[in-house]
Amino acid sequence: MEHSKELKDLIKKNAHLFWYSKETEKANLPIGMVLEFFINYASREDIKTLFNIVGIKKAAAIFNSQIETWGSRSNYIPVFQNYFKLYFEKYAS
Repeated sequence: MEHSKELKDLIKKNAHLFWYSKETEKANLPIGMVLEFFINYASREDIKTLFNIVGIKKAAAIFNSQIETWGSRSNYIPVFQNYFKLYFEKYAS
Protein backbone atom coordinates (compact mmCIF):
# COMPACT_ATOMS: atom_id res chain seq x y z
CA MET A 1 0.00 0.00 0.00
CA GLU A 2 1.30 3.41 -0.94
CA HIS A 3 1.43 5.87 1.95
CA SER A 4 0.19 9.45 1.69
CA LYS A 5 2.68 12.27 1.27
CA GLU A 6 1.92 13.42 4.84
CA LEU A 7 2.76 10.00 6.26
CA LYS A 8 5.92 9.71 4.16
CA ASP A 9 7.02 13.14 5.40
CA LEU A 10 6.37 12.13 9.02
CA ILE A 11 8.35 8.91 8.57
CA LYS A 12 11.18 10.88 6.94
CA LYS A 13 11.20 13.32 9.87
CA ASN A 14 11.53 10.33 12.23
CA ALA A 15 13.81 8.23 10.02
CA HIS A 16 16.12 7.60 12.99
CA LEU A 17 13.45 5.32 14.46
CA PHE A 18 13.94 2.95 11.54
CA TRP A 19 17.74 2.92 11.56
CA TYR A 20 17.91 -0.71 10.45
CA SER A 21 15.88 -0.13 7.27
CA LYS A 22 17.31 0.98 3.95
CA GLU A 23 16.62 4.63 3.15
CA THR A 24 14.75 3.62 0.01
CA GLU A 25 12.38 1.37 2.02
CA LYS A 26 11.53 3.70 4.90
CA ALA A 27 8.79 5.64 3.11
CA ASN A 28 6.72 2.49 2.55
CA LEU A 29 7.18 0.49 5.74
CA PRO A 30 4.05 -1.40 6.85
CA ILE A 31 1.77 0.85 8.87
CA GLY A 32 1.79 -1.62 11.77
CA MET A 33 5.55 -1.29 12.04
CA VAL A 34 5.34 2.50 11.85
CA LEU A 35 2.70 2.55 14.59
CA GLU A 36 4.74 0.24 16.82
CA PHE A 37 7.91 2.31 16.57
CA PHE A 38 6.11 5.60 17.00
CA ILE A 39 4.31 4.40 20.14
CA ASN A 40 7.54 3.02 21.57
CA TYR A 41 9.98 5.76 20.63
CA ALA A 42 8.49 8.89 19.02
CA SER A 43 7.52 12.13 20.71
CA ARG A 44 3.97 12.76 21.87
CA GLU A 45 3.49 15.37 19.13
CA ASP A 46 4.62 12.98 16.42
CA ILE A 47 2.33 10.25 17.74
CA LYS A 48 -0.60 12.68 17.64
CA THR A 49 0.35 13.63 14.09
CA LEU A 50 0.45 9.96 13.11
CA PHE A 51 -3.02 9.44 14.59
CA ASN A 52 -4.32 12.45 12.66
CA ILE A 53 -2.91 11.12 9.39
CA VAL A 54 -3.89 7.47 9.82
CA GLY A 55 -7.04 8.02 11.86
CA ILE A 56 -7.46 7.17 15.52
CA LYS A 57 -9.84 4.27 14.83
CA LYS A 58 -7.56 2.68 12.25
CA ALA A 59 -4.54 3.11 14.57
CA ALA A 60 -6.52 1.50 17.40
CA ALA A 61 -7.58 -1.40 15.17
CA ILE A 62 -3.98 -2.05 14.11
CA PHE A 63 -2.71 -1.75 17.69
CA ASN A 64 -5.38 -4.08 19.09
CA SER A 65 -4.78 -6.60 16.32
CA GLN A 66 -1.06 -6.62 17.09
CA ILE A 67 -1.68 -7.05 20.81
CA GLU A 68 -4.11 -9.92 20.21
CA THR A 69 -1.78 -11.62 17.73
CA TRP A 70 1.40 -11.26 19.75
CA GLY A 71 -0.10 -11.76 23.21
CA SER A 72 2.51 -11.65 25.95
CA ARG A 73 5.29 -11.53 23.33
CA SER A 74 4.32 -8.05 22.19
CA ASN A 75 7.00 -5.74 20.82
CA TYR A 76 5.47 -2.79 22.63
CA ILE A 77 7.20 -1.49 25.74
CA PRO A 78 4.85 -2.70 28.53
CA VAL A 79 4.09 0.72 30.03
CA PHE A 80 3.27 2.15 26.59
CA GLN A 81 1.20 -0.88 25.68
CA ASN A 82 -0.88 -0.38 28.81
CA TYR A 83 -1.20 3.38 28.26
CA PHE A 84 -2.29 3.10 24.64
CA LYS A 85 -4.65 0.24 25.38
CA LEU A 86 -6.44 2.57 27.80
CA TYR A 87 -6.05 5.54 25.45
CA PHE A 88 -7.66 3.74 22.53
CA GLU A 89 -10.47 2.40 24.73
CA LYS A 90 -11.31 5.97 25.68
CA TYR A 91 -10.78 7.84 22.42
CA ALA A 92 -11.30 5.32 19.62
CA SER A 93 -14.42 3.47 20.68
